[in-house]
Amino acid sequence: MMKKTMISALSMLLVSGISTVGFAAANPFADVPADHWAYDAVSQLAKDGVLEGYGDDTFRGEHSITRYEMAQMVAKAMAREDRASAADKAAIDKLAAEFSDELNNLGVRVANLEKKTDNVRFTGEARYTYSSSRHQDKAKTNVNETLLRLEPSAVINEHWTAKARIDYTIDMDKSSNSTSATVDRAWVEGKYNNFQVNLGKIPYFSRADHGMILDTSMSGAQVTFGKSLQTTLTAARYNQDQSEFATTGDYRSIEVNYDNGGKFTAGAAYHFLGNSKLYHYYSTVNDDAAKIWQVGMGWRFTPTASIYTTYSHDTAGHTLSELRRAWSIEADYKQAVPANKGSFGAYVAYRSLGDIAVIKPTYDGISVGQKGWELGLQYVPLKNILAKAVYFTGKDIEADTNASKLFGRLEFFF
Repeated sequence: MMKKTMISALSMLLVSGISTVGFAAANPFADVPADHWAYDAVSQLAKDGVLEGYGDDTFRGEHSITRYEMAQMVAKAMAREDRASAADKAAIDKLAAEFSDELNNLGVRVANLEKKTDNVRFTGEARYTYSSSRHQDKAKTNVNETLLRLEPSAVINEHWTAKARIDYTIDMDKSSNSTSATVDRAWVEGKYNNFQVNLGKIPYFSRADHGMILDTSMSGAQVTFGKSLQTTLTAARYNQDQSEFATTGDYRSIEVNYDNGGKFTAGAAYHFLGNSKLYHYYSTVNDDAAKIWQVGMGWRFTPTASIYTTYSHDTAGHTLSELRRAWSIEADYKQAVPANKGSFGAYVAYRSLGDIAVIKPTYDGISVGQKGWELGLQYVPLKNILAKAVYFTGKDIEADTNASKLFGRLEFFF
């Protein structure tokens, strides 16, 4: 009997707690309790001149107000935050967090609020990759690995954000793996209207060629300015991670890209990578650096169908001129968006990637030193789950022998 009574009492307590907390918070017209701290906070903002139109007796006696009305006052205070003191700004941030649901219902959306009330965010992914590469007269090589990736970000102020990317890779074909993770990127990002700066171990994706030359990380500084016509300047140190000539070199580049949201896009770039160990390996002349010129353009036929082509050329010498050139032409149809279940994308491309005309390409199928056809498919079976398949068939350029690759990846985003 006592056990039954206790269970009944606990059930009533849970129901009471759920109805008190859940439903009161969901009702924007519920009164703010008379002893709520928000009254004092808003009164102080009024006294300090941040809020106007609210006298000393606004919240006295029978003048209780709803959460909806309080949110309206908070919205007005947020709009005048530029004239607030440090203490008043802290009060506004606290009020914005308390009445965030009501503010959203009012349409005060709060990209600003999200930054203030959620200064530190963690996103990331877990992904499984399998690939099988084949070269004529050679044994096939397989990759079978899982990657765990964490991407924290912290808002410093309205202009600056600190970001990082931490990776932990598991080789599924090994009985044991490293117990340490790798900090692949760690940088601060500053945004001022049509000007952006990145400092630290920064991400770099060469926009002018859609990633044909570079999709990697490097340590240095990068600035981008402009709107439809953007210029990007980069000065950094780049670590070439290919084992036979692993070394670090000075990297500098300038990119100019045009994209006004219309049908036509274009870009041009110059990349300099000072790396004598790498370029003496390939070059037949005494040149200690890669000096790569690049141009590219694209055309959007419809919002879901587009084509782009790009060409790059390195001025260092080589007996086989095909290794000094790289080019790609790709047709895209639709795009798989992880947040949209059922979305998909596909592309077909022909590429030729001369060894000294690219640095670290973005492609999953073709490798540096190869040419041929690449076909890719992406599909989102469930929200935030992306499946990808890529097939490459072509040749190894220098050996002039057949090569192919099958690539598959499953990504879980959080």
